[in-house]
Amino acid sequence: MTASNEKPRLLTGDTPTGRLHLGHYAGSIENRLAMQDDYDCYFLIANVHALTTRSEEVAGIREDTIEIVRDWMACGIDPNRSALFLQSEVPAIAELTWYFAMILGYGRLMKNPTVKDEIRVKNLGDNYSFGFLMYPVGQIADILAFRPDVVPVGEDQVPHIEMTREIARRFDQLYCGVSGQTDDADYVKEGGVFPIPAAKTGRVARLTGIDGVNKMSKSLGNAILLSDTPKEVQKKCNKIFTGRGTMEDPPVMENNTVIEYLRSFHTDQSRVDELVDAYSKSELGDGHLKKEAAEAINTLLDPIRERREKITDADVVDALREGTKRANAVAEKTLWMAKQAMKYDFFERGLELR
Repeated sequence: MTASNEKPRLLTGDTPTGRLHLGHYAGSIENRLAMQDDYDCYFLIANVHALTTRSEEVAGIREDTIEIVRDWMACGIDPNRSALFLQSEVPAIAELTWYFAMILGYGRLMKNPTVKDEIRVKNLGDNYSFGFLMYPVGQIADILAFRPDVVPVGEDQVPHIEMTREIARRFDQLYCGVSGQTDDADYVKEGGVFPIPAAKTGRVARLTGIDGVNKMSKSLGNAILLSDTPKEVQKKCNKIFTGRGTMEDPPVMENNTVIEYLRSFHTDQSRVDELVDAYSKSELGDGHLKKEAAEAINTLLDPIRERREKITDADVVDALREGTKRANAVAEKTLWMAKQAMKYDFFERGLELR
């Protein structure tokens, strides 16, 4: 099924750095599921961006690509309603990256807090490739190649979306003659190629990992994966740091990760209120709350795990092939529109996937 052109368009995606976890689910996947009927949806696997920190792990990137798409489909993202596609197979993205790089200043790029945070969290120091700095420019191209109205992201990605909005305005003003006084909603109506996309964050903007300190991240080893077994979920919940030095100490109520998980994933919030109240009075210990949190998470993950087991590698590749065909049709149209605006429209081209 091809989504109606009358629907507003949505673009988002994931970099294949490992299987998806609960932070991805609450931060973005839930929004994708809720919006895929009402939006023309494009979901990107950013396998080129994965090379910024894994250039010597291409086999691992390929494996993670398959597993993330399997996670998407297991969660309920439907390839018949949404286009699932590979960044590496949409050449228009790479060409647009060059054009956008020419109108994005280095100083502005390095002020992006997400870039600085990635350098810090991954302990890169000054040891990162030029491609690492091209990554946020490429992410702008990932988004604008599809001229979306909305981009569901986690809270940490909002600075990227703001930079994308700046470049969309800059391009439309520079090459399409759109006035800088134009309201964001009117850029296309005034002759711009690119709409000014809005970020949409999930109900849980930042899910803490089981270390009780950092955002949930597979690279930090503090994540509960969507594909974890029930025993693995319980084992990880048992490791959650709650801030208490010893069990004789009073419970720490503020920034308590177990309580955060109960609030985020338990289906009965009145039950959570009871648990938290009893815990605050030391009538219940950490272990009881951890057990209840694991049960709530497993209730969420049980149907996802069941669907996941039935999805083959061939199913994933077929979904990517069909989705990438759809993605190329849109991205090539966008590129042609951009080149027309830039007076680079010497001749059109076509693409064919084999």
